[in-house]
Amino acid sequence: MGDPLTDHSTAGDSAAMRESALAKALRVLGEDPMRIPIRLWGRVLVWRLGLRTNVEVAGGLVLMGRPLIDIRKGSRLVIGKRVTLTSRNKGYHLNMHSPMKIFADRTGAEICIGDETRIAGTCIHAYESIRIGKRCLISANCQILDGNAHDLSFPDVEQRIHSRGSSRPIVIEDDVWIGANSIILAGARIGRGAVIGAGSVVSGTVAALTVVRGNPARVVLDYNALAARDLPSSDAEEKSAAEGPASPASMQS
Repeated sequence: MGDPLTDHSTAGDSAAMRESALAKALRVLGEDPMRIPIRLWGRVLVWRLGLRTNVEVAGGLVLMGRPLIDIRKGSRLVIGKRVTLTSRNKGYHLNMHSPMKIFADRTGAEICIGDETRIAGTCIHAYESIRIGKRCLISANCQILDGNAHDLSFPDVEQRIHSRGSSRPIVIEDDVWIGANSIILAGARIGRGAVIGAGSVVSGTVAALTVVRGNPARVVLDYNALAARDLPSSDAEEKSAAEGPASPASMQS
């Protein structure tokens, strides 16, 4: 036989929790009547994605709003665990011009998005390969494109309209933060933890733990350089010896 005082307390706590959950649901509906229906519709879209043979979803995918996901025959999309794709402007911290667009239209093209990455209102178009690491933050209105729609066709520019362009893979390593309205072009490789300032254009290599911005993107902060400067001289010498001799490229001004 249970303790009347304990049983009463447990029942009261359960009732309070139900009342709190109901109050929260009513508050959310009052502030944003479409939020719950959109989340439910997002679960339906996730289920439908999982039925496609060329799309792999590891689990926990959250779709806020309806993305445009177009993965053609012969291409592939892989989405890691607990990824969030936001296509809805309401509640987002800046103005999002378009929903998420994930597009792979050539045979062999592949897009991979790592665990816990969050992307908002961005176009990801792979001709060949775009790999985005874990825990990345990609803000709204970015364009990530690993190819050109056309060739330069110099000097026979009359043929440009008939060309299909070339491509080079893009790699965005873990924990990268890309600011709004940035453009990541073919061949870009962004190192772990790097930050791309809003409105930047990246086409080359960005070192890990740096901040770059501008068009073309240039380094404005290098954490490794700052850390090395702050090390005692003996520690800095040991670190330099461990890293080995500098390459010719790293010695260029």
